[in-house]
Amino acid sequence: MAGVREEQRARTRRALVERARALFATRGYADVGLAEIVAAAGVTKGALYHQFEGKTGLFRAVLAEVADEVAGAVVAAAEAHDDPWAQLLAGCRAFLVASTDPAVARIALVDGPAVLGWAQWRALDEATSGRHLVEALETLVAHGVLSPRPVAPLAHLLGGAMNEAALWLAGTAEAERPAALETVWGELAALLDALR
Repeated sequence: MAGVREEQRARTRRALVERARALFATRGYADVGLAEIVAAAGVTKGALYHQFEGKTGLFRAVLAEVADEVAGAVVAAAEAHDDPWAQLLAGCRAFLVASTDPAVARIALVDGPAVLGWAQWRALDEATSGRHLVEALETLVAHGVLSPRPVAPLAHLLGGAMNEAALWLAGTAEAERPAALETVWGELAALLDALR
């Protein structure tokens, strides 16, 4: 009986996260109400409150899922290479590509800091893609590709630049986005290369 309840809770949670993610991605956090989310998920408000601490808690779960997916794309791209420098470049490009999706940018880069506050959003970012960037930079310093330097400030500078670039790219017209991505990537690659 306990297994059946746990399975039902998991299905309810999954339905809420999926439906909320779709709504937040298309309309933004502020324009989506709890009643609409629970109706789309086919559950009651009580079921939502059993799973999450309200709309903000549900959004936090959606954002965590999005951040994990972006970080997964970064890791997969980096792990396709053996050379640490190629890993950094592939990971940074994968971050831009994944974050350029307007739905990802709205949830992760627009609503994330606004809904959770800068400190919580920053902590989530540092635990996902930010962590991988720090690890890549530490590896490059350890291998002598980058001169010895404090990695944390550099990671924050590069992460901020990539977040801003992703926001800008997500706001470009869909037809223009591939060319804009190549332009941004060219500038970011040149910036990274100047660090060597």
